[in-house]
Amino acid sequence: MKSIYLVALIFLMNLGMVTAQTNPLLGDFNTPHDAAPFDKIKNEHFMPAFEEGIKEGKADVDKIKNNPEAPTFENTIVALDEVGRLLTRTSGIFFNLMSSETNDELQSIAQEVSPMLTAFQNDISLDPVLFERIKAVYNKKEELDLTTEQQTLLENNYIGFVRSGANLSDADKEKFREYSTELSKLSLDFGENVLKETNNYELNITDENKLAGMPEGALEAAAGKAKAKDKEGWIFDISMPSYLPVMKYADNRELRKELYMAYNTKSFKGDEFDNQKNVKRIAELRLEMAKLLGYKNYADYVLERRMAMNADGVYGLLNDLYAASYKVAKEEKAEIEAYARKSGFEGDLMPWDWSYYSEKLKVEKFDLNDEMLKPYFELSSVIDGVFGLATELFGVTFKENKEIPVYNDEVTAYEVFDADGTFLSLFYTDFHPRPGKRGGAWMNDFKGQYMDNGVDSRPHVTIVMNFTRPTSSKPALLTFSEVETFMHEFGHALHGMLAKSTYASLSGTNVYRDFVELPSQIMENWAVEKDFLDRFAKHYETGEPIPAELVQKIVDSQNYLAGYLSIRQLSFGYLDMAWHTLEKPFAGDVKDFEEKAWKKTQIFPEIDGVCMSTQFGHLFAGGYAAGYYGYKWAEVLDADAFSVFKEKGLFNKDVAASFRKNILEKGGTEHPMILYKRFRGQEPTVDALLERSGLVEGHKTVNP
Repeated sequence: MKSIYLVALIFLMNLGMVTAQTNPLLGDFNTPHDAAPFDKIKNEHFMPAFEEGIKEGKADVDKIKNNPEAPTFENTIVALDEVGRLLTRTSGIFFNLMSSETNDELQSIAQEVSPMLTAFQNDISLDPVLFERIKAVYNKKEELDLTTEQQTLLENNYIGFVRSGANLSDADKEKFREYSTELSKLSLDFGENVLKETNNYELNITDENKLAGMPEGALEAAAGKAKAKDKEGWIFDISMPSYLPVMKYADNRELRKELYMAYNTKSFKGDEFDNQKNVKRIAELRLEMAKLLGYKNYADYVLERRMAMNADGVYGLLNDLYAASYKVAKEEKAEIEAYARKSGFEGDLMPWDWSYYSEKLKVEKFDLNDEMLKPYFELSSVIDGVFGLATELFGVTFKENKEIPVYNDEVTAYEVFDADGTFLSLFYTDFHPRPGKRGGAWMNDFKGQYMDNGVDSRPHVTIVMNFTRPTSSKPALLTFSEVETFMHEFGHALHGMLAKSTYASLSGTNVYRDFVELPSQIMENWAVEKDFLDRFAKHYETGEPIPAELVQKIVDSQNYLAGYLSIRQLSFGYLDMAWHTLEKPFAGDVKDFEEKAWKKTQIFPEIDGVCMSTQFGHLFAGGYAAGYYGYKWAEVLDADAFSVFKEKGLFNKDVAASFRKNILEKGGTEHPMILYKRFRGQEPTVDALLERSGLVEGHKTVNP
């Protein structure tokens, strides 16, 4: 028996060695720029890599804790910033795939690994020995002659530990662990439910008469979906490229209502994908965690480390913009209603009528619609234009490299170089919807930037979209909104790619949440500038440049429905703050709570069965809890910042260099207001935003 046992033991040991040798996540990648070897990574590789990463991370922490030398900035604060490189690398790959290329097996792994990661993080942040070392360095900060970036890293570590429960009693630390572990799982459940609801819906139409008004491109795409599933007719789903054309162009009101209800009732049907309990429990857990840490609500906890500073600051911004927006939004609605009635519409104008009639009025007022613009925004040309803007402003260039592995054949990988030829970043683009990808658009990184023993370790950045696909007869032709979305996410990407920090936790987009949207939203401003559009917007068939009069129509229509669009964003901000200023657990009805929270922003009647909260991933599965207002704050910043380009030149090299140096490269190394004032020369005001949006006293909808 002993010999059999020994043979079995040797076999298992050898099996373990083979696994370690063959798991691509556990060794050197041996790819260009150490890119993730997606061609070799399989689902079964992730759990062993996570387990090994946690093991190595714990060893890193133990080394810091057990260091017999007195705590110093280098042996404690810097060492802590370098903890768990394998775990960080594995997590960057895994969770990006969870968003853009997920499947049931990955989701199952996520359910298992999420509490493991939360426990690991809690083990660090709640460790009293580790915290004492951090505190010892923090208490001597005035004597240490630290650089500004080092001061920021030290302060972030100390405050981060305090805000993660380091000062709690042992009993309260256990509660904090329980709350944070449950919260991580519920947030994951929330997102998976919304994705499954989205993927599960499709509408198969075989009667062409029901599709009157739909543009040719949308019909061709829907026919392609049906053909791919061996079905007759046309298939529509609730991904944006499929959903929006129906809402804008379908003459069939019942069809518009069908799609609207499918989209807006996600995870609110009382079935296995319902998120109502998740919403209430997530809000409750956040509240309880905040109370443990001495705050009256979660918003107070979050906003302490935001530019807004507190709830009063947020409500001040929301209320100021509300005062400038609501009257205009009501005037816009009245104008759309009058137009609809003139067109023969009877009854109450409902949300599923809004895009349809507002689009028709837009065409009448400005002689402009998406279908007129799309031929000039062929995807490859837009890519050239957006990349070219980065070259013009910042000197960076992009070179496709097919040797870099990608996780899906639709993904393209680029090497990014600075003006002097220095390698800056890997950059992945992923443009079209598919079942394994969640909705929306986002930027992230597989690997952030940091200095590693004096060597600048450059980032690997990705942007992911859900844009209109090519069809059998046309290339991918983008709507103008999709062009703006591309530029938005590309701005985030520049923030990551141009990072120039020493420490990983301060690099790139690791900034205050209400500052992170400035680099993205400022890029959208160029999308309506003729001098920019003339560079790339050419008809995909004739090569004709976009006509000057068409560009002027874009400019003239820029503020169309500005009041409504502002109020819509403000409604989300009010809803967010309502959930996160609760001071006791909420046990009521989610729908009723939502209606009360944003009531003053609503210009349409309440509709039974629809709910935003149950699908609001930014709040309940993302990082924007008590921070959604940041989009409006970033509009203030981006309008104010872009006014410098408007004044000194759209492609002014000095202004661009200042924006790169003071905003894009700096990451979170200093307080964002200090960085902003260094670029702008003063604090921002709302004047530029109100002027740009036309939301000023006496505003009237523009007539050409």
